[in-house]
Amino acid sequence: MDGNDTPSVGKCPVMHGGMTSMGRTVMEWWPNALNLDILSQHDTKTNPMGKDFDYREELKKLDVKALKQDLTDLMTDSQPWWPADWGHYGGLMIRLAWHAAGSYRLFDGRGGAGTGNQRFAPLNSWPDNGNLDKARRLLWPIKKKYGNKVSWADLYILAGNVAYESMGFKTFGFAFGREDIWAPEEDVYWGSEKEWLADSVLRYANSEDPASLEAPLGAVHMGLIYVNPQGRDGKPDPLKSAHDVRVTFARMAMNDEETVALTAGGHTVGKAHGNGLESNLGPAPEAADISEQGLGWINHKTRGIGRDAVTSGLEGAWTSHPTQWDNGYFDLLLNHEWELKKSPAGAWQWQPVDIKEEDMPVDVEDPSIRKMPIMTDADMAMKMDPDYRKISERFYNDFDYFSDTFARAWFKLTHRDMGPKARYFGPEVPQEDLIWQDPIPAGSTGYDVDAVKAKIAASGLSVSEMVSTAWDSARTYRQSDMRGGANGARIRLAPQKDWEGNEPARLTKVLKVLEGIASGSGASLADVIVLAGNVGIEQAAKKAGVDVKVPFSPGRGDATAEMTDADSFNPLEPLVDGYRNYQKAEYDVSPEELMLDRTQLLGLTAPEMTVLVGGMRTIGTNHGGTKHGVFTDNVGTLSTDFFVNLTDTNNYWRPSGNGIYEIRDRATDAVKWTATRMDLVFGSNSVLRAYAEVYAQDDSKEKFIKDFVAAWTKVMNADRFDIA
Repeated sequence: MDGNDTPSVGKCPVMHGGMTSMGRTVMEWWPNALNLDILSQHDTKTNPMGKDFDYREELKKLDVKALKQDLTDLMTDSQPWWPADWGHYGGLMIRLAWHAAGSYRLFDGRGGAGTGNQRFAPLNSWPDNGNLDKARRLLWPIKKKYGNKVSWADLYILAGNVAYESMGFKTFGFAFGREDIWAPEEDVYWGSEKEWLADSVLRYANSEDPASLEAPLGAVHMGLIYVNPQGRDGKPDPLKSAHDVRVTFARMAMNDEETVALTAGGHTVGKAHGNGLESNLGPAPEAADISEQGLGWINHKTRGIGRDAVTSGLEGAWTSHPTQWDNGYFDLLLNHEWELKKSPAGAWQWQPVDIKEEDMPVDVEDPSIRKMPIMTDADMAMKMDPDYRKISERFYNDFDYFSDTFARAWFKLTHRDMGPKARYFGPEVPQEDLIWQDPIPAGSTGYDVDAVKAKIAASGLSVSEMVSTAWDSARTYRQSDMRGGANGARIRLAPQKDWEGNEPARLTKVLKVLEGIASGSGASLADVIVLAGNVGIEQAAKKAGVDVKVPFSPGRGDATAEMTDADSFNPLEPLVDGYRNYQKAEYDVSPEELMLDRTQLLGLTAPEMTVLVGGMRTIGTNHGGTKHGVFTDNVGTLSTDFFVNLTDTNNYWRPSGNGIYEIRDRATDAVKWTATRMDLVFGSNSVLRAYAEVYAQDDSKEKFIKDFVAAWTKVMNADRFDIA
């Protein structure tokens, strides 16, 4: 290389794009293009553990007693770089666990503590998660010691449990089993705002109606877990806060009693931090200088630790003894009058009008100094809202009842997104079955599967009826919180039996036939529904000239209405299902985007989505029997015709109105077929077209059926946590 080959001073010698501020992404160039990234989150390329890593096997090696003792010791091992309030990290660790779990939302099952996602953006830098980076860093020596035998996700929640136990509270139990992710969950929609804590009106269809909060969101502001502690949009009004609290906690599947218990139980210990200027804080972790090494909100201007820490901006403890479990929260809340004051950081908070000095909590660093207790606007809602007030008084007068209610609500908060008890692991798993766990009795595995299949085949049910019913039973599964699916046969119970997308008339007919077969064979109805789908696919493949046996694992059980919280299943209703070309109504989001959302919840990849849609079109499973996307003259045959005709250059497409398109012959201009956007996207999107072309090739007929069966089986078994 001579001198002329040397890059000039200041000219970058490498390709740009490593930093997000350099270059433009495909979506930045073409923002209206369909973004398939939601289907490739957390692929194996991001996971450093390798394909053979089995977290449950690692858990078997864990010394739980030793781990809990190390966590107990940590609670009072105050570190100079981030000292513990009153020498006890309990409040900080409880907040860590709470905010990890509290992002869960019932609408789509996303959020929650089940993946350790708080390590990554945006959650690691949410304003409401301020200084939780310090809690995670305090836990690092313990994580380092136990390594792969405990996930970050499990450690966060266990730290919260141990914190409560170390302060005298008896928890309801704990389950290990949360597996860590290794990249941000970019598939989660946290809101459309472009700034943190933007005006809450942006999230409401009607600013005066808290229930009009945009679905699926569960917080009133971008960057908050629930509500603004100072009041709606920072304007104190306990009754308005009560409305907001009720909506946000309901979206987390909590009723009024659980809401009061969680609010009080969370604020029985610890304190809020606002003894300083927020303007002195540095940027959040994701924006901090490289020298901060992943920590954020660092104060390099004044003292910013201990009594001078700033997090929420509010300042003070809620109880007289903030490091012990007692009834002090309700004692102060109900037995004092409260007035609005400003914290040193300028935040609105409520303080008692008159309080004895001995009832005031001591300073976090100097026990000779007494400090004024506080309440947030949401705390005052527990006193001012009539329904919340009744519950608060009941808890105040029966401390044991309050403690038990909180223990159960805390367990629900921290375990809601783990799915069924089959996924729980460890010595502290409660024996009691709880309705929010969607319990399902064990099913039989001792029946003659082939005999049942023969009865199904001779039942007179069509391929479409069998496949559609099995699909509808299984498609409710959500990998976000492991709810739904074919196990339990809840498709025959309210509310699922009445969902429009399940075609109640067709469903009733099919279930009547399958129930008769189940009752006479020893098999569960859940198993028979899935077997019927498999029989239909085998028949459709045979018509295509391919003999195939769809894999089947018996053992599903049948849930009862008493085991089913019907209201909590309403959010699982498929409003759009591209696999059956169904759309209940018009939405702001395009049908193809909603198809991707359901695909991601099912845990499917883009190639799996492609092969399933193409196969189900030719089988004839469209909702209501519509012909949109059924690009074949041989309906009921598991063929590649969908892809062949979609990619045929002898055809062209044009819109015909109401979201429907016509496929026409270029030579004659005759209409050959019709389609929806959920069909055409497989020809228009460059990535999906690449997959479609694979199956349109002349040599892909057997590959297509093999891939279809594999994807189908994956959906049917998605909720089978009892099998490997």
